[in-house]
Amino acid sequence: MIADAFFKTTNHFFPKLSIWLSSVDDPRNKNKIIYSPSHLLWLGLFLFLLRLGSKRKIKYKLSTQDFLKNLITLTASYDENVAHHDTVEYFLDKLEPMELYKVRHKMTNRLIRMKALDKFRLLDKYFMIAVDGTGHLAFKDRHCPNCLTKQKEEKILYYYHNVLEAKLVTETGLAISVETEFIVNINGASKQDCELAAFYRMAERLKKRFPQLKICLLLDSLYAAGPVMNILKKYKWKYIITFKEGSMPDRYDEFLKLKKLCPQNEIELSNDNAVQKYSWVNDISHKENFFDVIELNEVNADNRTRFVWITNLDVGKNNITKITKGARLRWKIENEGFNVQKNRGFNLEHPYSQNEMAIKNFYLLLQIACIISQLIEKGSLLAKKVQKVFGSATMLFEQLLEDLRTKFIGSSFSNKPIQIRLSSFP
Repeated sequence: MIADAFFKTTNHFFPKLSIWLSSVDDPRNKNKIIYSPSHLLWLGLFLFLLRLGSKRKIKYKLSTQDFLKNLITLTASYDENVAHHDTVEYFLDKLEPMELYKVRHKMTNRLIRMKALDKFRLLDKYFMIAVDGTGHLAFKDRHCPNCLTKQKEEKILYYYHNVLEAKLVTETGLAISVETEFIVNINGASKQDCELAAFYRMAERLKKRFPQLKICLLLDSLYAAGPVMNILKKYKWKYIITFKEGSMPDRYDEFLKLKKLCPQNEIELSNDNAVQKYSWVNDISHKENFFDVIELNEVNADNRTRFVWITNLDVGKNNITKITKGARLRWKIENEGFNVQKNRGFNLEHPYSQNEMAIKNFYLLLQIACIISQLIEKGSLLAKKVQKVFGSATMLFEQLLEDLRTKFIGSSFSNKPIQIRLSSFP
């Protein structure tokens, strides 16, 4: 059941998941066995999709005749055996990361064009994209010339690599990677790279990949700054940014004073779980930019919480609850994004290679595999069965591993078009 759902899901959403590259020989084999790029690409994806945890398990878990037959069905190749994990690393060492950027872009673009994500848009118009940075790798000794450094009193404590991610998020728990920017020092740079500098680079590329897409960026308080707002205005993007007093002290004080003068801009709602009080102020100016400020005070049986955001959406009584609901989805990039990828078998913080190029490609393969994983979990073929039948997503993919390596699923698989809908529930 699970393997059949995997084949149908990948065929439905991504019928031609491949890249162009010349065939790759196996450096461990004296006979110079030639492997197709799609064969090696899918082995790299299976490393993460099947939660193998390390490259060596490609050899020990996937070197069966049934798995090879399933892989041939998936890739439409004619390879005589499953490639060694060193060959996969050799392939990723030679592959330009931009090739995997293109693969991911084709995947996300197809999801958008086939309207699979339309029902999750904010105000029925904007795709919500959360942007945040996370730690990737850390080393005691310098790993490469581009390592960032953590220092204290001019002493280097450790070397590390960080990454900035943009993920399309939904209230149902999807966190789909749409863009990545590696935060690295350039040789000879006098100043360390940082998240904001990486964002400026990422934003330009995101606009080129999705020039017409209606986007609302969900950002933390680091981005509450004039230069960021100028870029967002230039690209005609909407935004919701966490607002803290330290980000723009003068504007924060102005908001507090204006809020007292606008008692009409308040509403209070309650349900079985909490009482929510919304307040807002329109048209606060900051360096030629105008934004609205939203405050939400929420009280439930356990605690009291307060949220404040700035946004260039036009806030009013008719849409404030929808806008704040969207604003709170920024946490999806942390929970359903980074937390899952670090702690649920993807091993985001594991160094799958020492080669800088391969490290980037392994990271990008992880993001692509995570997209496929979410579509299988949330797709209508299995969504209602994940908890009931398998207990958890982790157990589901353990079963997929067992099925692919012990059963030839391809013999009964049909390419007949079917319709797969994404679940509307978390």
